[in-house]
Amino acid sequence: MKSYIVIGLGRFGSQAAKRLYELGCEVLAIDHNSELVQPIANQVTQAVVADARDKEVLRALGAKDFQCAIVAIGDNLADSVLATMNLKELGVPYIVCKASDETHRQVLLKLGADRVVIPEQEHADRLAKNLSSPNVLDYIELSEEYGIIEIPAPKAWVGKSLKELNVRAKLGVNIIAVKKGSHINVSPAADYRIEAEDVMVVLGDTAALDAVQKV
Repeated sequence: MKSYIVIGLGRFGSQAAKRLYELGCEVLAIDHNSELVQPIANQVTQAVVADARDKEVLRALGAKDFQCAIVAIGDNLADSVLATMNLKELGVPYIVCKASDETHRQVLLKLGADRVVIPEQEHADRLAKNLSSPNVLDYIELSEEYGIIEIPAPKAWVGKSLKELNVRAKLGVNIIAVKKGSHINVSPAADYRIEAEDVMVVLGDTAALDAVQKV
């Protein structure tokens, strides 16, 4: 079971904590504000009132034993910096931070955060990608370089098998599933022949995904 410590239980932090717990993860949620801790208490493994600016408090909570920490104090640079520094010094393997802007993001990266997200910016980027390409039904960003898109089967693919298309070699992408209505064929076989009503679920880097949309 994966384990997470989530620091800061505003809208972003509480949603992340609850979703991780729903996915079967161990989640310790903390905030210095008891009014934010109480509502989430029954929706995570453990929720406590604590000050993440105090390294000894984090040590006592066993922060170093968690596989990942999420610092969701995006509205206070000083607090998120202190929390991130404490987690790094305690040896937490992977630290994800929320930032409010690009300057905040750069500061946290220099402190050693493994990933820093600006939720509003990422949501806007995802929306823009969806709206700018009429063929894309959905877009999921996995990292800054990689993503997953859902697109209707290109006309040039219809009637051909995955083996014939060989998109991994030709386009640098992987077809990880094929959707037809409510049915999903995960990891379709090489001899699967694409039909006109199919929706392709494609994994690849940004450049490769752009190329797929132009097929």
